[in-house]
Amino acid sequence: MKKPLLITIIVLIIILILPAVNFLRWSIQEKKPLDIVILDKTVPSLDRLKHKSFNWILTNERFVRKDKKSSYSYRKDYYGFSPTRPLKEKGSIKKEYHLSEMMDLPAKADAVYFADTYGVFFNDWWSGINRSRRSRKIYGGLNNVDYLLLNEMRKNNKLIICEYNSFDFPTAPFESFRTQEKLGISCSGWSGKYFEKLDSTSRDFPMWMTAMYRKQYNKPWNFKKPGIVLLTEKNIIVLEEGTHLKDPLPHIITSDTNCTKYGVPPSVAFGNWFDIIDPLESNVISKFRFETTALGDTLLSNNMLSNEFPAVIQEPVDKRTYYFSGDFATNKVSFWTARIKGIDRLKGILYSEKPDDPRRFFWLYYKPLINTILTEYYTSINTR
Repeated sequence: MKKPLLITIIVLIIILILPAVNFLRWSIQEKKPLDIVILDKTVPSLDRLKHKSFNWILTNERFVRKDKKSSYSYRKDYYGFSPTRPLKEKGSIKKEYHLSEMMDLPAKADAVYFADTYGVFFNDWWSGINRSRRSRKIYGGLNNVDYLLLNEMRKNNKLIICEYNSFDFPTAPFESFRTQEKLGISCSGWSGKYFEKLDSTSRDFPMWMTAMYRKQYNKPWNFKKPGIVLLTEKNIIVLEEGTHLKDPLPHIITSDTNCTKYGVPPSVAFGNWFDIIDPLESNVISKFRFETTALGDTLLSNNMLSNEFPAVIQEPVDKRTYYFSGDFATNKVSFWTARIKGIDRLKGILYSEKPDDPRRFFWLYYKPLINTILTEYYTSINTR
């Protein structure tokens, strides 16, 4: 047999055997039973993108349901909005917990994860319709029962993780206020997102932003470069690369101490939606930072904003309540890889070394952060 052919055969054997070996290694890992209530009201498609990557981590790290000792299903094991097949018929199921369960559910559950409470809106549900931030709501918003669940979980000293938009539109003001109070934070009302192109002619660019800008400043939207848009209900700010930003991407910055504790890098780019909060007395684990120019600093200052604000906060006493000021769980991951132990070692395949590669956030930051929080909590409740 010729040497090149032999080498090819050996390489193919390795490619085929390694996944099988690592699947076996994953399957024999010790299971970690942990009952987690997952809430995702923003599910306009069958991929369940808003919580799928969280379930990926649960599966990969062998956190399982207590009742059946089975892995969590991202398709079934969550509360919220669930489209049904075929999607073109626009059928859906709303799986909800009820007021009558607010004694038993918080006592039974070990943790709660509010991945997204924004909801599903008419323009997201029906294709071929111009997108608008304020189209008619079909389902969504944090409600009184959601708040009661958080409240009871706090009373029982259980793990609570909430993400961006847990108390913003379309949540009612009273529920928003109570939830912020329970999480130990105060919302500024500002939210924002990075855009690879601020060009309004780009595909899927939110046209309601340009209309909002014209109304506020009485001039056309002439932005073309990458940048960040910040907005409230009535105000909008545009930070463009070169003019206002040295680097258009927001970065999540973490101190050396927290890098070591949570296994995250000192800096990682983040391109999803975020909100700006006041942490009050909470511990700040990581913070957002914009690399602004002098003109950018002035624009932020004129709106009583800074180029740094919290990204991850932790309640300072029991240290079991967390808030992520960004849409952290929205990551595109192939779920079949969750059952391969050591998959995250394939750095060159899973993500590149380019700082603007959006996949880096999941593998370098979100995955180790979630795993550390869950593992620390699981250990604490099983060593008492």
